[in-house]
Amino acid sequence: MKTRRTNRKGPFTALLAAAALVGLAAQAAPARLRIVSPIEGGYLAGTVRLVAEVEPSSAVRDVAKVTFYADGTQVCETAAPPFDCEWDAGERIRAHQIRAVADMRDGSRLVQTVATKAIEYVEAVDVDLVQVTAVVTDDQGTFVTGLTQKDFVVSEDGRRQTITNFADGSTPVELVAAIDVSSSVQAALPGMKKSAARFLAGLESRDRVTVLGFNDNIFTLARRSTDATARDRAIGRLAAWGGTALYDAIVKGVEVLGAQGGRRSMVLFTDGDDQSSHVAVNEALAQVEASDAVVYAVGQGRAVREKDLQKLIQQITKTSGGRSFFADGANGLDEAFAAILDDLRHQYTLAYPAPHDKRDGAWHKLSVEVPGKKYRVRARQGYRLAPKP
Repeated sequence: MKTRRTNRKGPFTALLAAAALVGLAAQAAPARLRIVSPIEGGYLAGTVRLVAEVEPSSAVRDVAKVTFYADGTQVCETAAPPFDCEWDAGERIRAHQIRAVADMRDGSRLVQTVATKAIEYVEAVDVDLVQVTAVVTDDQGTFVTGLTQKDFVVSEDGRRQTITNFADGSTPVELVAAIDVSSSVQAALPGMKKSAARFLAGLESRDRVTVLGFNDNIFTLARRSTDATARDRAIGRLAAWGGTALYDAIVKGVEVLGAQGGRRSMVLFTDGDDQSSHVAVNEALAQVEASDAVVYAVGQGRAVREKDLQKLIQQITKTSGGRSFFADGANGLDEAFAAILDDLRHQYTLAYPAPHDKRDGAWHKLSVEVPGKKYRVRARQGYRLAPKP
């Protein structure tokens, strides 16, 4: 009698073979370089951020460097993701050719080029890009990631706009940290300094930060830099004295950010008790309305207890698309700073040419949506194209 033998390894061997084929197929997928920003046929003006990605993600480790060229001239090179850099496209929207070249470790090269468009000008009128920073969450309050330019609809005064620039939270942020060092925060200052230092330490290494201190006056503690050590030293030297010029600090922070490119944010640490500003609150709010910077505020002391102060701070932050937090004690501060860091890591930046040919200071209402999804989008509510001085 013959015994029938069963090959028990058959199905398992087949699975291994299938997995091997999938692996070979994945390995065979060629690496590809893609310019994320600007897009083909888009518009560029002012300081812009050039962004490229290498796909699939497994190929990123094979990249030795990525070099950006604008109109045939090298702009910069970077050896680590995110592959991006700043470039000044000039005041007017002209046609440009942007080229990215990825040098791979095996000696090969990946290249992509996009062409942007010009806008015809009438006499000497400038055309500006309107930039909007948006944070998207679902109905559970969880950040929504992985959205693309095509997922968004931006409307101005009820009219849909053509998005020409897009970036996500992987691009560096330009940040102003403005810290209240007036006499009214003396008791809270030690905890504030520790929490502020931890907050700044949580930023990405490529983020650029300016640290301002304010009481009766506004003074720069650490100039725009990625140097974390310099920021820590600056915060460590803080001492409380004098009155509070909160509105002056807002105006100064917006001015500092106005000269930088890419994502812009300001974080205010204050008790909100303005006593010494040279500008009125309406002037400070007008500066925020004219800027594309996102303003966050962390209120302590009097701001925690007085509802009128809270409403004022909330008005300023909400107009910009930011958030306000009111906290007593180190734990509350740390929670507020952690929430702001989360926001900064999940921002989307959208831009389109301003559909106006004059700076008349009029208010233009903005709306940002992700159609077809039950998402909540937080972004600035509008802007004023202020007259040039």
